[in-house]
Amino acid sequence: MPGMRAFYSGQFVLPLPPGHRFPMSRYALLRDRLEEHLPAIEMDQAPRASDGELALAHTPQWIAAISDGSVSPQAMREIGFPWSEAMVERSRRSTGATIAACRAAFAGGIAANMAGGTHHAYADKGGGFCVFNDAAVAARLMQAEHGRSGRLLKVAVIDLDVHQGNGTASIFRNDPSVFTLSVHGQKNFPFRKEASDLDVELPDGCGDADYLTALEHALDELDRRFSPGLVIYLAGADPFERDRLGRLKLSFDGLEARDRRVFDWTWQRRIPVAFAMAGGYASDIAETVQVQLGTFRVAFDYWRRWQNAAR
Repeated sequence: MPGMRAFYSGQFVLPLPPGHRFPMSRYALLRDRLEEHLPAIEMDQAPRASDGELALAHTPQWIAAISDGSVSPQAMREIGFPWSEAMVERSRRSTGATIAACRAAFAGGIAANMAGGTHHAYADKGGGFCVFNDAAVAARLMQAEHGRSGRLLKVAVIDLDVHQGNGTASIFRNDPSVFTLSVHGQKNFPFRKEASDLDVELPDGCGDADYLTALEHALDELDRRFSPGLVIYLAGADPFERDRLGRLKLSFDGLEARDRRVFDWTWQRRIPVAFAMAGGYASDIAETVQVQLGTFRVAFDYWRRWQNAAR
């Protein structure tokens, strides 16, 4: 039987200056840990998102400016990376990974992007280490593919990165076919937030119990208001208590319980789910990777349930 599928773009490394705060090495570390602890997961190189696919969520002007390097220095400062051809390639591959994960989720119930979660990218600009919005592009493409057979695919984006998914909320504003749910730090970046379909704002220092209660209420509200045929889950590691940019206080156990609640919610409703890693900035990168490995362990457990049910 084929294993749970995960798509990687870690070999496309950004040439960052010394001391840059983005933890690029965590992607290779995650792949190593998955090979060691969850060898049954099938890891494949991410495909490259095309201009046409990106244009489902981004303006042609933004795609062209990023691709040919004519993007302004100010726009690159908002992203936080220096422009390079490697940055463009990685951004396309990271978006392609979520596209591939969505397709694999329809086949097997659950699949993963080992990077992604670039939710600060708007239709016409980037921000916060995000160039293209992988969840938005993938959601629109899945809808287009299902639409060819006359079916309307409704998509829920469950964003549990500690930072609000402002770009995703902006792209899907007034789109009733996509539900955006963001559970995030109230006082954290971005300081100018957009309105998601459901925003849950948490105070600094929020711990396991309060977080899980808030998540439970949010999922209940999502259930009352929307019936998705696909979930894209941003499983950010940055609510972790020792994350440099997180400001929340979730433990390893709390984050595992968070993931289990999301995957159980989708399993109970038999909704395919593609998940992405999103943010994670612990001073010890190994702790971020440990959180992400925990997400994969929970996902793999639920993936096996999908396979057993299909027999």
